[in-house]
Amino acid sequence: MIRVLVVEDDPVSAAAHVLYVNRVPGFEAIAKPAHSAAEARRVLDRTPVDLILLDLHLPDGHGLQLARTLRATGHPTDVIAVTSARDLAVVREGVSLGVVQYVLKPFTFATLRDRLNRYAEFRSAAAEGEATGQDEVDRALATLRAPGPAALPKGLSGPTLERVIRTLRAAPEGLTATAAAEAAGLSRITARRYLEHLVDTARAARSPQYGHVGRPELVYRWLTAAE
Repeated sequence: MIRVLVVEDDPVSAAAHVLYVNRVPGFEAIAKPAHSAAEARRVLDRTPVDLILLDLHLPDGHGLQLARTLRATGHPTDVIAVTSARDLAVVREGVSLGVVQYVLKPFTFATLRDRLNRYAEFRSAAAEGEATGQDEVDRALATLRAPGPAALPKGLSGPTLERVIRTLRAAPEGLTATAAAEAAGLSRITARRYLEHLVDTARAARSPQYGHVGRPELVYRWLTAAE
C-alpha cells in the first residue's frame, strides 16, 4: 500500500483529494491532511509517507520550498504537485527538486487516478533493481508521462465539449438537455450527446426529474471533486 499525505490549505479540496486517493487501489491517504507546510513537516517527522500530494500555494510559504527543505534534509518522499499555476518556470524548478508529476486544478478523479497509477508503475519498475540497458530506463521513465489527450467519440469536438462543461458547471442544481442546449447555443440533440458523454466518463450524473405530465425529464449535473 502506497501511503499518501495530502497537503492542501483548502479544507474542502483537501477532503476531496483524500477521498480521491482512497478510491485508487493500492493507495491509502493519511486520514488527516496537512493544511500548511509546517503541519506537513510535523506529520512527516512522525509518520511514514511514500508520496505527498502537494498544493503549491500554502498559507506559510510556497509548496516547492517545502519540497526543497525535504530534499535538503535527505527526506526521500516523492511529490506530486497540485496547482492552478501554469508557470513553466515553476514546473522546471519542481522537476529539479524531484517532483514526479504535476496535476493542474481543477481536475477530475480520472485525471488523478491516471497519475497515481503511473506513479505506482514507475515505483514498481524502480524497485526491480539494475536496468539491463537504455530501453529499460526509458520505459521506466515513460510510465510517468501523461498520455496524449484521449480521442473523443466520433462526431464530438473538444471546443464544444468544453462549452457544455462550462455550461453544466455553472448550474450546480443541474440542467435538462433542453436547458443546456439553450445555454450553450446548441441543438437539443447535440447537447444531449455531449451530456451523455460526460456521464459515460464519470464527469456528470443524470437523474429523472418528476413532477411533469408524461415521461420525466433527465437532469444532468456536474460531479464535484467531493463526489
